Order: sequence, then structure tokens, then C-alpha cells
Amino acid sequence: MHQCSGQPPDYHPPCHVQNTDPPSWFLPQVEISPFYRRPMTDPYRALGVSKDAPHAEIKRAFRKLARQYHPDRNPDDAAAEERFKAVQGAWEQLETPEKRRQFDEEQQMKQAFGGMGGMPGGMGGSGLDELLRQFMGGARSQQSPFQNRPRASQAEPAKGADISSPLDIDIEQAMEGGKVQFTHNRLVRCAECNARGCAHCTNLGVRRKKTRLTINVPKGAKHGQQLKLPKMGNEHPTGGPGDLTVTLRIDAEEGRRWEGDFLIQEVQVPYSVLILGGNVRVSTPAGKTVSVKVAAKTRIGDRKRLPKMGYAGSDLDIEFILEEPESLTSAQIEILESLKKAGL
Repeated sequence: MHQCSGQPPDYHPPCHVQNTDPPSWFLPQVEISPFYRRPMTDPYRALGVSKDAPHAEIKRAFRKLARQYHPDRNPDDAAAEERFKAVQGAWEQLETPEKRRQFDEEQQMKQAFGGMGGMPGGMGGSGLDELLRQFMGGARSQQSPFQNRPRASQAEPAKGADISSPLDIDIEQAMEGGKVQFTHNRLVRCAECNARGCAHCTNLGVRRKKTRLTINVPKGAKHGQQLKLPKMGNEHPTGGPGDLTVTLRIDAEEGRRWEGDFLIQEVQVPYSVLILGGNVRVSTPAGKTVSVKVAAKTRIGDRKRLPKMGYAGSDLDIEFILEEPESLTSAQIEILESLKKAGL
């Protein structure tokens, strides 16, 4: 038998390396979603939008990129095909508010597990301490979870970690206000062991639970407005719960987007009107249709402000973009050819 490992003579491990990690059977096994086990492209980055972008902007970005990289437009282009698949995969993760919220929550969990050897097998005592600090508000910060808990006299009252979560609503809900159903995941005290630690909670004292709430959206709510719900955050095994902060994301609808709390609306303008000037009709968020004058030599991306035509009586900035025709008649093609020859 080998003197270092207790294995047969033909087995030769590196004897000089001493493994100080506890055996795998000693560590609590945490059930991890397959999401954490495989690399995945950030869907927000794949679609070129920010993580707080409203649903309409995400949908618009998907349509634009899907059309740009569609295999029918890029035959025999492997790079375009891969990008098209990435765009499709990103949209599948964000196509509904529920899927998007689930992805955002899983990302938060993934970040919490970051640097712990991928969990669960590579997580040592220090890794679990870090996990508990992030989800339980800093308790057990100086003591291994495998040791006895400190006495009440040795520590301040513990509190679970706060949670931040988005809530997607449409413009009508934001303007009128009212009750909106909301679902989020949080850690709650394990009822099986009264938070002492057992097989049901993998010795953590808390378990993940889906919680359904009714959110009171105030009338005239603003995009990005935060609503605080006390004691609806993560619970602590030996203390009280943290708070929940809900951030309202108002769906700007097709052709509109938010820049901070300011609404921008895209207006399609034919090339001839951009060059020569003219008028276009604009449907505002307030439900009105107005005629807007376009100055000659207007550039794509130029803006014009319409006072009190935006959300909840605020000003509305319209941004001029080129109207792309779906098809052209032979007469239109002839005109464009003549413009091309003239250098326009």
C-alpha cells in the first residue's frame, strides 16, 4: 500500500500536496438550478439594451436584430447565423415579465454564489459564510456555519438581507394606479426544524420560497419609482426579516423608450420629408393625434419637444427616424436612381 494515500503500489499521488478541504460528505449539499452549471450569454447584452429597459424596448431590439441577422438575409454566413441564434435565445429568456423576473433573480443568486467554486461541491466553510452574509444581512460573519451559533448576548439582533426586485406595468396601470399582483422569491425560516438546521434546509435554517403579494401602485406612478415593503425581504434564522424594494418599470410601448424618467417617442419620416420638409402625424401617449412640422434638412436622430404631450401631462420628446418602405414600385425605383445619379 502506498504510504501517503493508502492506495495500491501502482497509485502515485502528489504526496507533497496537502488537501485541507473538508470531505464532500461533510458539506451541506445545496440544490442548484442547472442555470448555474453552464455558461450563458447575458440576454441584455445580446440584445443591446440596459437591464432596466422596458419590455417594449427589449421587444423592439429583438425584432431589429432578428431581422438584421436572419439567415434569409445572410445566406452562407456562419457568424450571422450564430448571432441570430444568440438573439433568439436572449428573447426566450426575456419575452414575458415572469421569465424576465426569473432570470433577474437567478442572476442575483448566481452572483451570490460567485467565487465559491461553483457550488455545491467546491464550497468550503468560508464560501458558505459569504453566502449567508449576502442573504442574511451579515450575521454569522465571524463564525463558521458548522460551529455553534453565538449567544444572543454576544451579537446584535440579526436581520435578513434586503431584496430589490422590478415590477413591470403598462402606462395605463401607472396613470390610473391600483392593485397589481407580484411574485418574488425570498429566503424564509425553515418550518421543519424551526430554523435550527436540518436536511430540508441543507442545515442553513432557511429555505427559498415563492411569495405572492399585492402591490398598491400609486396613481401617476413614475418610471423607476421605488416602493418599499417592510419585512418582506429575506428572513434570518435567528432574527427578523429584511425589507423588499420594488422598482416600477413602465412599459413605454412600441416605438417609445425611457431615458431616465423622460419618455422618448420615435417618429418615422419619409426621406423626402426629411430633405424637403413637411408634416407628419404623431399619436401621443395621451391618446391624441397631432400634426408636427418637420423642418427641411432634418437629420435622422434630431428631436423636437411637444409640451404637455407626454406621460401624465409631461413634455414629450419625439425623435425622427427614417421610414423604411417594405417594397418599392418601379416608378419609385426610377426616381431613386435619378437621385442617385444626381448625387443625393
